[in-house]
Amino acid sequence: MQENSIQCPKCQTPINVSDALYKQVESENHNKFLAQQKEFEKEVNEKRAQYQSHFKILEQKEEALKQQEKEQKARFDDAVKQASALALQDERAKIIEEARKNAFLEQQKGLELLQKELDEKSKQVQELHQKEAEIERLKRENNEVESKLKAENEKKLNEKLVLEREKIEKALHEKNELKFKQQEEQLEILRNELKNAQRKAELGSQQLQGEVQELAIEEFLTQKFPLDCIEEIKKGQRGGDWIQVVHTREFQNCGKIYYESKRTKEFQKAWVEKLKSDMREVGADVGVIVSEALPKEMERMGLFEGVWVCSFEEFKGLSAALREGVIQVSLAKRSQENKGDKMGLLYHYLTSSEFSMQVNAIIEAFRQLKADLESEKRAMARIWKSREKQIDKVFEGTVNMYGSIKGIAGNAIGQVKALELGYDGDLED
Repeated sequence: MQENSIQCPKCQTPINVSDALYKQVESENHNKFLAQQKEFEKEVNEKRAQYQSHFKILEQKEEALKQQEKEQKARFDDAVKQASALALQDERAKIIEEARKNAFLEQQKGLELLQKELDEKSKQVQELHQKEAEIERLKRENNEVESKLKAENEKKLNEKLVLEREKIEKALHEKNELKFKQQEEQLEILRNELKNAQRKAELGSQQLQGEVQELAIEEFLTQKFPLDCIEEIKKGQRGGDWIQVVHTREFQNCGKIYYESKRTKEFQKAWVEKLKSDMREVGADVGVIVSEALPKEMERMGLFEGVWVCSFEEFKGLSAALREGVIQVSLAKRSQENKGDKMGLLYHYLTSSEFSMQVNAIIEAFRQLKADLESEKRAMARIWKSREKQIDKVFEGTVNMYGSIKGIAGNAIGQVKALELGYDGDLED
């Protein structure tokens, strides 16, 4: 660029016009710029002031909004807190109440379960005590029953032994009695040689035993009932052995009892029909078969097809009962004459269960009396034997003591006649 210069009119200093213009323009532009800048800065400051004012207002508003929001939030928080507190309080109360209820229910349930368990345990303990008591009671009862059974068994065994012993003794006594009668019969045979020789020739040993029983029956009936008529059926005649015509001091011929004696090993039913037929012929009221062998259907004395069957031992009691029955029927018959069939009345009574029970009662009483008598005999025999042994021991001890003293003292001791040789007090008495 071409420099344009001029001189200063005052100082004559060259002045570069271009620089001056440039500087002028630059100064003007600078001033203008500064003015514009100031204006702009002013405007900016104003705007800034406005902005700041607005911003401050906005900040104030924002602060107010924040404060409001904060207050609202605080109020909301307070409300929420209050609501929450109330809700929590209610909920808590509900929860607490529910928990309390649940706890109470659980506790109650637990208590109930515990009480139930305690009741069950108590019940079990009570049942256990009851069972223990029951066990103890059962033990006592068992011991009592065992003791009772033992005592009863011992009693029954003793009674059975006594009965068996008595039965054996009775059988032996009966056997001995029959043997004694048989011996008497044999002695009678020896005394009357002709008669007994003829009878011995006709009779076998079995028939002889039968006659012994017949004689024993005859002797018992004759001695026991002296008022009655004992009619013997003669040998060779058809019929039984004896007919007992019952008499009392007031009345004659009260009735007839027909006796048949049998001593065989087996009972024959044909005897019954034969005895009934014989009874009809002689007009007997009652029939009795005295037999060692009883019917298979019977274990002891009783009615068999309308006829009384018994052993020789039972015959003694039965004969007394039948005789009393015949007398009672006769008395009743005499008081009711012309009021019914006399034979039917007699037969009905003598074959009735009432008469059978009465006869059994009489026989049992007879057996008991006889058993008591035998027992008393044995007891007295034992007592006498015991006393005799005691007396012998005392006497023997006295003799030994006297002999010892006599051997020591010699003749210095006085004589005791009862202890001297040859003394017999009974003879002197």
